[in-house]
Amino acid sequence: MIKISEDNSSKKDNKYFAYMLICSDNTIYSGFSTDLQKRVDTHNRGKGAKYTRSRLPVRLAYWEEFSEKSDALKREYAFKKMKRSQKLLLIENFNYRVES
Repeated sequence: MIKISEDNSSKKDNKYFAYMLICSDNTIYSGFSTDLQKRVDTHNRGKGAKYTRSRLPVRLAYWEEFSEKSDALKREYAFKKMKRSQKLLLIENFNYRVES
């Protein structure tokens, strides 16, 4: 599992994430969080979004980090509007970048 280190001790250092999960039924869920690892763990405990509760386990497949909350929320919205093929392309390119 990918560990994300976060220190939200001051407002100017806050991090916001737009992310995508791959669910056990191979669907893609998009979300927003300030603590990415905690949010993924919450999903996997069945305490996250209603959508993911019946599709466990989920795995983190893609994320982008933002310094402004509004930017992360806009990106989450853009994920939700994307076609599945577009999401898969982002995930594929991201995984290549992370593993390289």
